[in-house]
Amino acid sequence: MSTTTEILLQQAIQLPVNDRAALIEGLIVSLDKPDPSLDSLWLKEAESRLDAYRSGEIDAIDAEQVFTELGKRI
Repeated sequence: MSTTTEILLQQAIQLPVNDRAALIEGLIVSLDKPDPSLDSLWLKEAESRLDAYRSGEIDAIDAEQVFTELGKRI
């Protein structure tokens, strides 16, 4: 880590929690460049899943149940 980065990190640590969270979010977003083709594919997938749910082809699962099952697997 460069000296400049170390100084920046020490300054960031002194920020209030909300400001640190916003800074982290901004840095992460800067690493994840949007891909319009992937966004389009995910939109189609989400719409397909919603249509299947509305038509009764698939059921919804309560989020609490999902997290409980995941917790058992970890």
